[in-house]
Amino acid sequence: MTNVSRETMARLQTYVRELKRWNRTVNLVSALSLRDVWRRHILDCAQLARLIPPTAKTLVDMGSGAGLPGLILAILLRETDPFRVVLVESHGRKCAFLTALAAKLTLPVDVVNGRLEQIPRFDADVITARALAPLDRLLVHAARFAGPKTQCIFLKGQNVEMELTAATEYWTMSVDLQPSLSDPLGRVVHIQEFHRAE
Repeated sequence: MTNVSRETMARLQTYVRELKRWNRTVNLVSALSLRDVWRRHILDCAQLARLIPPTAKTLVDMGSGAGLPGLILAILLRETDPFRVVLVESHGRKCAFLTALAAKLTLPVDVVNGRLEQIPRFDADVITARALAPLDRLLVHAARFAGPKTQCIFLKGQNVEMELTAATEYWTMSVDLQPSLSDPLGRVVHIQEFHRAE
């Protein structure tokens, strides 16, 4: 993380500090993962920023949890105007963390406390998710926020090939699989268009 501004690095450091503090009382991430927080969480999420189109104005992070990747992307893209990140999370205490951090870091973020299937539909430019559900279920949820040019960027683990095979039974999609910069077994799934298979 050497190619970010001093202000961005300060915000990332504040995020890490607050994540560790809140994690003592709110189960945001596994305690073990905090030993390698910069690689396991920050770099893992930050690698998605390069895939976000420069014309994107709205990003929906589904099942945001600790704000990974949505809050990290909001920090990295804070100077992009106009750009808003919508963090959707069903757990109230996690939403309290997200709301507190967004305010503390003065980020262009809306926190929505609710289940994905209950959120009113709207079109987003980019949809992200990490450790939420298998790919076929992610696409069901993403379809609620998908317009004609919406792109999905999902962080996936070593079972991604099986998930892709299962998803193609129900979905037709244009997929670019990229290696993860933070996990040798991980993949970044970049979907530029998708629709229900006929």
